[in-house]
Amino acid sequence: MSKFDERKYYETLKFILFKATGDLFPDAHVRIENSLNNGIFGKILNIKIPLEIAIEKIKIRMIEIIKENKKIILVCDNIEILKENSQGIKRKDIKRLLDNTGLISMKEYEMDGYKDYFHDELYNNTKKIYLFDIYNYEDGFILKMPKENNPYELPPIIDNKKLSEIFKENSLWNSILDVACVGCLNEKNINGTIEELIRINEVLHNSKLTRIVKEILNNKNIKIVTIAGPTSSGKTTFSKKLRLHLLSERVIPLIISLDNYYKNRLEIPTLENGKKDFESLESLELDLLNSNLNDLLKGKEIYLPVYNFITGEREISKEKIQLNKNGIIVIEGIHGLNEKLLKYIQKTNIYKIYISCLTQLNIDYHNRIYTSDVRKIRRIVRDVLSRNTSAEKTLETWEEVRKGEEKNIFPFQENADIIYDSSLVYELAVLKVFAQKELIKIKPSSSYYKESKRLLKFLDYFLPIETSKIPDDSILKEFIGGSFFYKY
Repeated sequence: MSKFDERKYYETLKFILFKATGDLFPDAHVRIENSLNNGIFGKILNIKIPLEIAIEKIKIRMIEIIKENKKIILVCDNIEILKENSQGIKRKDIKRLLDNTGLISMKEYEMDGYKDYFHDELYNNTKKIYLFDIYNYEDGFILKMPKENNPYELPPIIDNKKLSEIFKENSLWNSILDVACVGCLNEKNINGTIEELIRINEVLHNSKLTRIVKEILNNKNIKIVTIAGPTSSGKTTFSKKLRLHLLSERVIPLIISLDNYYKNRLEIPTLENGKKDFESLESLELDLLNSNLNDLLKGKEIYLPVYNFITGEREISKEKIQLNKNGIIVIEGIHGLNEKLLKYIQKTNIYKIYISCLTQLNIDYHNRIYTSDVRKIRRIVRDVLSRNTSAEKTLETWEEVRKGEEKNIFPFQENADIIYDSSLVYELAVLKVFAQKELIKIKPSSSYYKESKRLLKFLDYFLPIETSKIPDDSILKEFIGGSFFYKY
């Protein structure tokens, strides 16, 4: 087998799903919504029989289509021709995208008389699909396929119930605000209603934070709050906003960073490539952390450690600290959801928050936006601004960062007491201008040139939004600058 192309496989598998559904249920509509449970969650609307039975019939028909080795034909990849013919397109989501977007990359494919629209390349026949599964989940389905790191097996079945609830909530709000797809967002940008959408989105963020604070304060046992999430989720801004909310309730937060509990550099575990694994739980002095926390909870004064990243050694702060009688400890770090982190602290004293950018906005009803792409663009923009790191360097380290998340963060997300979605439905339209300036600097000779071109094409879907419209306490300001909480 040649190198497994996960995206091409996924796009082709979706086309087979749409074709099978159309063959069996001509009046049905499939919507691809988000990644979930090690697969893709979607819905089938306008089905007259029980969903579980319908999905089983669709699965059988998909297998038949694959065995029949049907040809997949690229009908048109000229966006101007597609725009000229948009009046004849029945799907409103595609029509709104074509009518409200610039020179995007869209392709019309045909399989045995059935046509659909995609934004990535497909295989030229169905026989290339050799492994998949689809099954009923809640009010929709989960579509599973192999991953690039293991193309011969389907990933294990898991049940992310808490994550599912967040996606449901987001989907409902996007429906209410009429911004389920990019075309809808661009339409609001054109007709001048985008500023109201921004303010509503920011109010939703703040109201969710208010609910979290009330939940914490209503439980008198909670003395420690941990905050964890993958890179570029906005953890630092969230922590700073949480502090303000707690202070407004006359609760004094004591902020503790896990970075100060690193072992001395010589003791930190090493990765296969020889680099120090600062993201592993074993790199932290857990006994010292738990001892410090227990002392603070007992009202004792202690010296906190301070990690010197220049010498690679842990030092002791010069001043003692003590937890206020009306105080609470807030810990931010990637291991905040791991049960082993606070193994000597009573579970009833801990409240765990998982924060991530769980993008619900899709390109159209059949093509979703990858949440990892949004976080990647966030990080590119922030790295240039706050660390003077090039987009090429960010892309170079991205896969290593993702591997760390798969190992140290994602397996524990269901341990959270609550999940906070930091995504903003309008953010890619703001990040676009910043990211384009950096991605375009990557030269054809770079091994990351192809990825930079893919991201540039993706950003073409969004009409830009001015940064002046964004409040200075928005999580987005952590990435583009001008935040109340930062100097840059």
